[in-house]
Amino acid sequence: MAKDNPFDPDLVRELATLISDTDLTEIEVEKGDLRIRVARATATQVAVPYAAAPYPTAAPTPVVAPPPAAVTEAAPAAVKSASHPGAVLSPMVGTAYLRPSPEAKPFVEVGSKVQAGDKVLLIEAMKTFNEITAPRAGTVTAIHVEDGSPVEYGEPLIVIE
Repeated sequence: MAKDNPFDPDLVRELATLISDTDLTEIEVEKGDLRIRVARATATQVAVPYAAAPYPTAAPTPVVAPPPAAVTEAAPAAVKSASHPGAVLSPMVGTAYLRPSPEAKPFVEVGSKVQAGDKVLLIEAMKTFNEITAPRAGTVTAIHVEDGSPVEYGEPLIVIE
């Protein structure tokens, strides 16, 4: 864990394991300026992909949900990507941003070469932007999230081969 990045993914994993082994629905740990909250949903949820506006717009854009068949076809691809050895998984629940600001270019695109430690995206959680860095050097072969889309803990974000 780097001194300039106080985020500890092992702590989040331990908290997630603690929640799954007990009847707790959420747990929060605070140490100095760092506060980590891990929660689980108590009701079954069905994930339906949708196109969300990554940043506030002047007029709301109607969102059209895809037919249920699209959800069942997309699910195996996400599971396969999560088990891919080059998959970068979300260390937290939040909103993923592929660029530092609405008018900036993305941190990475499919085909981008990255080095270990390069910033690949941001996840905003509790009004804090957390840098997600490449765990290894390689080429980005897939991006599984859209700019401004919600992400879950353990969800595949990108694949680096």
